Amino acid sequence: MAGQGIFEVNDANFDQEVLQSEQPVLVDFWASWCGPCKAVAPIVESVAASYAGKVKVAKVNVDENSAAPSRYGIRGIPTLLFFKGGKVADQIVGYVPQNVIEEKVQKLLA
Repeated sequence: MAGQGIFEVNDANFDQEVLQSEQPVLVDFWASWCGPCKAVAPIVESVAASYAGKVKVAKVNVDENSAAPSRYGIRGIPTLLFFKGGKVADQIVGYVPQNVIEEKVQKLLA
């Protein structure tokens, strides 16, 4: 379900793709059966396009990967985690409008 400019990340490559990334990373934890996940997906894709080259955007399917979601205490989806320098800098749980996500991305880049 990854769109253009969005990486599919799994338990095996999470550390390399997210924690060791030179760029800040927005990680979308989602599942195919989750309605709010489907609603937030086009917003995440739009943010990925707007910030291409500045912020890496990744998606983690929580049904196929359990280690990364449990490591970060993901209990509700969609959960968006914002990583900078290998650490969680911010998070959003549930559906939010695009401007809320973009504000967090801009803080991440500041």
